Amino acid sequence: MRVLVCDDSAVMRRALSKLIASEPGFEVTDTARNGREAVEKCRLLRPDAMTMDIEMPEMDGLAALQQIMAQCPTPVLMCSTLTTEGSHAALNALKMGAVDFLAKDVFALTSTDGSLREELLSKLRGLRESRIRRGAMPAPGRAAAAKGSGPAGLPVFRAGQFDAVLLGSSTGGPPVLEQIFTALPATLAAPVVVAQHMPLLFTRSLAERLSRLCRVGVVLGEDGMALKRGVVAIIPGGMHGRVRRSMGAMRLEVSPDPKEALYKPSVDELLFSGGRTLGVRCLGVVVTGMGEDGLLGAKELVRSGGTLIAQDQDTACIWGMPRAVTEAGLVSANLTPGQIAAALSQMRSDSAAA
Repeated sequence: MRVLVCDDSAVMRRALSKLIASEPGFEVTDTARNGREAVEKCRLLRPDAMTMDIEMPEMDGLAALQQIMAQCPTPVLMCSTLTTEGSHAALNALKMGAVDFLAKDVFALTSTDGSLREELLSKLRGLRESRIRRGAMPAPGRAAAAKGSGPAGLPVFRAGQFDAVLLGSSTGGPPVLEQIFTALPATLAAPVVVAQHMPLLFTRSLAERLSRLCRVGVVLGEDGMALKRGVVAIIPGGMHGRVRRSMGAMRLEVSPDPKEALYKPSVDELLFSGGRTLGVRCLGVVVTGMGEDGLLGAKELVRSGGTLIAQDQDTACIWGMPRAVTEAGLVSANLTPGQIAAALSQMRSDSAAA
């Protein structure tokens, strides 16, 4: 896999290049010092993937990303600092077409535990599987019709059918979440809990962004909070979230355990809790992401009588997570993000609900 590294810091360029070149099957085809060079070298060299800093002189990473997506679409991994401004910029980059981001921490470069190296290479492997399109949002695709489906192959849901919707998302997820949640009515008759693979600061920025854009409420989840209809709770990055019944209400449990989990928050943990706590009253949703996080939890959810839908292959940036649950025979329907929103919107408590 040929990777172009773009960063205005010579130290970061050397460090990233060394990490990438240490992995069999990866090579650094060149480096760039700013966004202008990145655009030029991307057009000339046509790399398989790129790492791109956000804050750079002459042309920043967001401006370069826009030109690259328009002129020579390439899988791009944005490198963002662990700051509030950095997290907002990373979310903008994902909306513009970047596939994923690396939370850049200069101290981690000298870490002996190898965590940065493994995160970087894991994300680059994900980019190798991705299919970049010219637009920022997923292209429309056809859904696999489900048994008992309604118009356009949508599964038929109704207000009061589910006590909660539990959604798992990873690489390429934030733009998909935005497309789904901005289409939901304020009268959605169920709470939604989201496990999105992201660091804490980034999930906080994601919640703030969606809260401004959506008719449903969007909050960063807290341990013990009551889950309310028409409110989306995003599990804090670095923690796990589960649904529990306590003191006559359905609540969100947030904790760091299991500490050894590969992903935090874990989609497996969330869906498993839905199966155990809600059973037939739970709807699970799995959208874009690499790997198989969510497969074990989905098996428990479906075994307990719950319903599972997943994003379709045509629109998933990374087909890993949806593919795992689909090929396991757990999915009632594979839908585009727009169709997922339309299916969930059937569960509204106003007079228009069917």
